[in-house]
Amino acid sequence: MNPELTRWTGPEGLPRFDLIADADFAPAFDRELAAAEAAHEAIAANPQPPSFENTIAAMELADEGLGRMLSIFYTLAGVDSNPAREALSRDFAPRLADYGSRISMDPRLYDRVKAVAEGADALPPQDARITRLALRDLTRAGAGLAPEGRARMAAIRGRLATLTTQFTQNVLADERDFVMPVADDRLDGLPDWLLRAMRAAARERGLQGQVVTLNRSLIVPFLEHAGDRALREDAFRAWAARGSGQGAGGQATDNLPLIHEILALRHERAQLLGHPDFASWKLETQMAGTPDRVQDLLGQVWTAASARTADDEARLTEMLRADGVNDRLRGWDWRLYAERLRQAEHDVDADRVAPYLTLDAMLGAVFDVAHKLFGLEFAPIDAPLWSPDVRAFRVTRNGRLMAIFLGDFHARPGKRSGAWCSSLQSQHRIGEGQRAIVVNVCNFTPPEAPGAPCFLSWDDAHTLFHEFGHATHHILSEVDWPSISGTSVAQDFVELPSQLYEHWLEQPEVLDAHARHHETGEALPADLRDRVIAAGNADAGFSTTEYLESALVDLAFHRGTPPDDAMAAQARVLADLGAPEAIPMRHATPHFAHVFAGDSYAAGYYSYMWSEVMDADAFAAFEETGDIFDPATAKRLEETILSKGGSAPADQLWMDFRGRMPGVEPLLKGRGLS
Repeated sequence: MNPELTRWTGPEGLPRFDLIADADFAPAFDRELAAAEAAHEAIAANPQPPSFENTIAAMELADEGLGRMLSIFYTLAGVDSNPAREALSRDFAPRLADYGSRISMDPRLYDRVKAVAEGADALPPQDARITRLALRDLTRAGAGLAPEGRARMAAIRGRLATLTTQFTQNVLADERDFVMPVADDRLDGLPDWLLRAMRAAARERGLQGQVVTLNRSLIVPFLEHAGDRALREDAFRAWAARGSGQGAGGQATDNLPLIHEILALRHERAQLLGHPDFASWKLETQMAGTPDRVQDLLGQVWTAASARTADDEARLTEMLRADGVNDRLRGWDWRLYAERLRQAEHDVDADRVAPYLTLDAMLGAVFDVAHKLFGLEFAPIDAPLWSPDVRAFRVTRNGRLMAIFLGDFHARPGKRSGAWCSSLQSQHRIGEGQRAIVVNVCNFTPPEAPGAPCFLSWDDAHTLFHEFGHATHHILSEVDWPSISGTSVAQDFVELPSQLYEHWLEQPEVLDAHARHHETGEALPADLRDRVIAAGNADAGFSTTEYLESALVDLAFHRGTPPDDAMAAQARVLADLGAPEAIPMRHATPHFAHVFAGDSYAAGYYSYMWSEVMDADAFAAFEETGDIFDPATAKRLEETILSKGGSAPADQLWMDFRGRMPGVEPLLKGRGLS
């Protein structure tokens, strides 16, 4: 087995990606899976009476080698997929599900954990916390079921692992295989920065001219600017068709049969555990607690957003008619006319702004905010990573190592779309302890040529800040155990740090310091800066509506009996809402990866808005002091939330920071809906 998969020897303890080949993963997986199983068997079969040390603490590191190997593999599978890695993913998924089922439903482990939990009150707080969480997780996994129930639960988990892996690969195939050339005589309305990006995408694929791909950082601005309505329609339909059997991969990438089976199996699993449906089971451990509370929050915001979108749709339809289009406003029209309206009202020319929003400038802003709030410092590291354009930084505070931060920012073929934060290793204090190695992944359009600047849109800049907000949760983590480290918190709490961090991007103080012209170094002119900030909520009705549609469809899928026809159910939910036809779901069902590429956001896509209620109120805590970098408030944020991971319930952490629960009004105000 390649030892580099578990004993990392690169700079700052990083893996040597240059020494790892795809052929190394299968033997490493076999060995580490066997080692993890043996470690758990030793715990379960221990003849000594159960104790925190020989049961709970031992379980914390029982699969450390397997976790390290898989952190490398799944990082590569997400950022640089290829047929070999896709095949390995399909092989690993059911075997990992089987392993997880055997461990989490082993009655011997369950009895030992239950025995330790009976004396949890006498343990130190973090020890007690992970003990109670271990018992909760085993119970929710089905360890307390009769043998036949455990067998069925294991079969369900194994099948779900296979289905969700295939779902992900189908969407990736449709995204990877679609390329739409755009002729030179059909470039009307496209700004220079977007043309550069389209030409870079063509060159990357060995093509001439310019192309549109399904990378969000390319297709969204294309829909916002392309004057050719037929081209917009073609691009929009391809984007909407991902995973539906009508995408670039045809029936081979049809996710609808997978979705039907996924929903049915989730429902069965919840009922085996005594819950009426999957949503009730999922929300039991979240801040929201019940589906009704989620529905109430989303309903309040929907009411406010609907009034805004009705007004906006009428105005945009007038603009469509003025262009001589004898048709109703469509999904491929909204962004174009909303962008024109935004420019008319706020005079924000993307070509004027782009030279100030380079990746280097905005990354400098991200790091400067982290320094002013938390005293963090960033020094580049030269390390062999998976791609030459991945950046590595040593993060310190007062000379102490806090974390290693990796940023993979550019789109490329084979890279999963979207943006995310993950970790190669989590912070903990076991033994000598370790600091986090945290990874931010984005899909920004790469530079036109090597050494040229990478220009970001305003949305891209928000994405950069958002993902680094997640990174702070890892970087500042100070807990004893890996299972409660960093972002290991309730799903509807995990987006609080990321969405809160976005607020600093919109502060004049930050933009004046960092939004600098890439050639002259001059600051973004104050009047243009203010218009950019003001324009941020120009299409808030659209962005809120498309998000709520997805969140409410997700919730409906997982409440009650699963639908026989997911697309018909999606249509019913949208019709009942009175959703505008011209505003489709942000993530239509066939490519709704948050919900069907795994369980983490299933019945939980609402969590972005649940967290937004808190992030609006959290930033208000800084504003109330008159200083957006107020040291005392930043220290309280770190000490009560960012350093705590999952060491206490989310509502307790929030109350420790703010002293009261928030209402929906700050959110509506922040979105410009009140």
